[in-house]
Amino acid sequence: MPRPLRAALAAGLAVATAAALPSLSPDSGAAHAATAPGPSVRAENLDRGVVSVHDGADNLVSWRLLSGDPADVAFNVYRGTVKVNDAPITGSTNFRHRDAPSHADYRVKAVVGGQEQEFSGHAVQFRAGYLDVPISKPAGGSGYTYAANDASVGDLDGDGDLDFVLKWDPTNSKDNSQAGVTGNTILDGYTLEGTRLWRIDLGRNIRSGAHYTQFQVYDYDGDGRAEIAVKTADGTRDGLGAVIGNASADHRNSEGRILTGPEFLTVFRGSDGAALSTVDYVPGRGTVSAWGDNYGNRVDRFLAGTAYLDGSTPSLVMARGYYTRTVIAAWDFKGGKLTRRWTFDTNSSTNTGKGYDGQGSHSLSVGDVDGDGRDEIVYGAMAVDDNGHGLWTTRTGHGDAQHLADLDPSDPGLEYFKVSESASQPSSLYIDPSNGAVRWKTGTGSDNGRGVAGDIWAGNPGAEMWSAADTSVRDRTGATRGREPSSVNFLAWWDGDTTRELLDGTRIDKYGTGGDTRLLTASGVHSNNGTKATPSLSGDILGDWREEVVWPTADDTALRVYSTPIETAHRFTTLLQDRMYRTGIAWQNTAYNQPPHPSFHLGQS
Repeated sequence: MPRPLRAALAAGLAVATAAALPSLSPDSGAAHAATAPGPSVRAENLDRGVVSVHDGADNLVSWRLLSGDPADVAFNVYRGTVKVNDAPITGSTNFRHRDAPSHADYRVKAVVGGQEQEFSGHAVQFRAGYLDVPISKPAGGSGYTYAANDASVGDLDGDGDLDFVLKWDPTNSKDNSQAGVTGNTILDGYTLEGTRLWRIDLGRNIRSGAHYTQFQVYDYDGDGRAEIAVKTADGTRDGLGAVIGNASADHRNSEGRILTGPEFLTVFRGSDGAALSTVDYVPGRGTVSAWGDNYGNRVDRFLAGTAYLDGSTPSLVMARGYYTRTVIAAWDFKGGKLTRRWTFDTNSSTNTGKGYDGQGSHSLSVGDVDGDGRDEIVYGAMAVDDNGHGLWTTRTGHGDAQHLADLDPSDPGLEYFKVSESASQPSSLYIDPSNGAVRWKTGTGSDNGRGVAGDIWAGNPGAEMWSAADTSVRDRTGATRGREPSSVNFLAWWDGDTTRELLDGTRIDKYGTGGDTRLLTASGVHSNNGTKATPSLSGDILGDWREEVVWPTADDTALRVYSTPIETAHRFTTLLQDRMYRTGIAWQNTAYNQPPHPSFHLGQS
């Protein structure tokens, strides 16, 4: 679809569903109230998500602005029953209460038309500058223990609070290329207070490693409670103890690989982990060698996501393969049952010979790339339309990282930056995701394993792009703009301005042309996924529009949640209510984790 038509469609949707987002100029210091300019998600039952972060002397209290709030809504902050702000707060959704004890109890009241509304819930107190959510480490086995790994969030019990779903990874987990028997992968559900709601044991017939288990947490049927969807097998045990398939089956071969036996897809209830619907996984493995090797590496490469394929309700997306054959299946969950919406297969007669095979990355992205109000699946160097038909392919092959976002606020719609693994292909590409046109690219000759795109520097309009194979940061035209950042990993909105910060390992840095500045060094925690050094989760899950970061503690007894203690003069609707950002939170745990991006440009224009 041409950019002008796409822009017109997007503008129409913005009018229909949300207020326009004001452009932020580099010298903007004013506060702004806005909702995301694009299709919104079916509203989750979100509360204010009030937090109180103690920094040693003061408490920063922050809360959510919701899409249903009037444009002129203001807020009062109470400690106990005493109002602590002098005048209603209109320019932001945070308040610094100076010289306050760490245990102070806060609530907020919205002020509409001069009238105070009901109290919010009590603030979650980050008394030490962080919040520890207790978790229960599973017992290990012969030669292995467990480590807390990737996490996701959803309202599992329907009370308006987001809960955690945590994946436990055995220390003998394996990359697909490696032989060896692994322990079982385990999923837990926890409330924010640390109550364990359930435990799902995927069993011995699901191998453990970054590429095997991609779990989705989302309210697919609209009942106000999130479900959990994941690939299962014989011996998977749900949160109530019920076994899926044959409890005694053992399909592992001498190398620990599982290349025979049935494969399932199961949706579990969020409140108790009960299995609600189980179907055959699509696609089945078939002939192992048909996926690119004969020992079981490429056949077991899985990706997952959540997408609004009809523009209004979420669908589950489960995929297999990206080095050669790729199959993507879209599922709907209604009335307690999974039904397949469509299947995209690079081996089908429709797609054979068109260059869709071998194009996938170690993650995927979801967004409305053509402005029709419905989501597409951007799958490495190709994209699949909302109806399951191939949309485009650049034929530049597999890559390790990709970023779909509004990288150029002067150009309506989304842009796409990805890196490539093949030395014969460009090391990175900047693409129009509506049609796959390559706007610019960097040179060939490298296996480029890392790449990032985001607005990290106020001195350049729009986003910056950089990668492990480059030596500088580039702008939206591909021109070099100076020093490459110190990390090529995650991003987080952390300080008070609208540019994003660098998140890597267990630290957050502020980019600067003369050098990066450390804003946070998390203590007593570990990052995940080896050299990828990613958190369990990062995203706007509490408080105002800035992003929280979640790492496991070093002893794996808690998820340690950090929220910013820095004031801001800006206010935005919680990013959770931007559809693309919310689905980004859902797919963040997939394979090589990537940060979420909203559908609109939040940064310097």
